[in-house]
Amino acid sequence: MAQPKYRKIAEDLRRQIKSGALRVGDRLPTEPRLQEHYDASRNTVRDATAVLVNEGLIERVPGRSGGMVVREKVTLTFHAHRAEMPAGPTAETDAWRSEVVKQGYEASQDFRLTIEVLTPELAERLHVEPESAAALRRCVRHINGQPSSVQDTYYPMDLAREVTELLSPRDIPQGTTRLLAERGYSQRGYYDEYGSRMPTPEEATLLRLQPGTPVLLFIRTGYTEQRPVRVSVTVFAGDRNRVFSTHGDASIIAKWRPEEATR
Repeated sequence: MAQPKYRKIAEDLRRQIKSGALRVGDRLPTEPRLQEHYDASRNTVRDATAVLVNEGLIERVPGRSGGMVVREKVTLTFHAHRAEMPAGPTAETDAWRSEVVKQGYEASQDFRLTIEVLTPELAERLHVEPESAAALRRCVRHINGQPSSVQDTYYPMDLAREVTELLSPRDIPQGTTRLLAERGYSQRGYYDEYGSRMPTPEEATLLRLQPGTPVLLFIRTGYTEQRPVRVSVTVFAGDRNRVFSTHGDASIIAKWRPEEATR
């Protein structure tokens, strides 16, 4: 079966991007020029560029000086099994930052604290009454200046009133997992959930997502021996993240995947 013309055009443009003929920040030729070059209709050219937009290779930039621009393709590998471990040598943010740096990127984040009413789903995870209040600590994380993920962590208000640092409008130096362990709330178990969906309007804005780009969800509920103490909801931009998780003897895995031993 013959390949549709729009896919042939997308394949040629993709090749130019990957070869360096079109570099990050370069503008693609205008639609009329692409139509003329490929002897294609306007809709065919638009279908071709839409493929590249969905792959994260180009983006639509509005305005007179805009158009279709080659974007930086940054894909972070997030090791979920290593995230936020209280026995680790670094805080949660430092552990994430270390992963970013090891993969050759620059890391930064914006932090915000608010008090929110829990949704029924979050209240159920935390085993509190529906519509209870919670301290929400939000981190919008950037890689090479581009938003990559949003992490929202919810703490029950009775816990936040006892461990008052959770209500600080600043990042906590040792990380909240270690802080809670120091105050007698060592998390002994985690329940992780994974999923994907289309972003909410707020998520699309925060992560600067192109239309049609899904998000990857990583939801972790942390438990002490007595109770759940927090729910972390991380929303990853689907076109620039992948999540790994290993279980069992890490040395055996590293034997067959040597790259895991250095991360």
